[in-house]
Amino acid sequence: MHDQPSVSELVQAVKNFVDETAMTHLKGRAGFHARVASNVLGTVLRDLEDRAANEAEEKRRLTDLLQADPGESLDSLNRALQAKIRAGELTIQSQDLVNHLKMTAIAQIKVDQPTYSGLANALKE
Repeated sequence: MHDQPSVSELVQAVKNFVDETAMTHLKGRAGFHARVASNVLGTVLRDLEDRAANEAEEKRRLTDLLQADPGESLDSLNRALQAKIRAGELTIQSQDLVNHLKMTAIAQIKVDQPTYSGLANALKE
């Protein structure tokens, strides 16, 4: 039985302290840094929650796009994609490439900037 708090729970506890205790007492530069810290902790929480699914989906898209062995690592697939782009074998004319790049960017924006005004439009397309 594992009864210790998860990494997400620990990060959330620190974020709650920053948001509910520290930030309420800080002004000026220190207050600004507290808001930055809170935003960073929020990004970490979203990344912890979404990374596995985002990487699995990215790997699936790359495996299809490159017609690669599903056993290849995500890093290996990304290096193969870079090589094909550099060699001119995959270009912006490839709708599959464009779709992959778009979906990868959207996944990253959802983690980094979930309130970005263009995200809602990108998700509709």
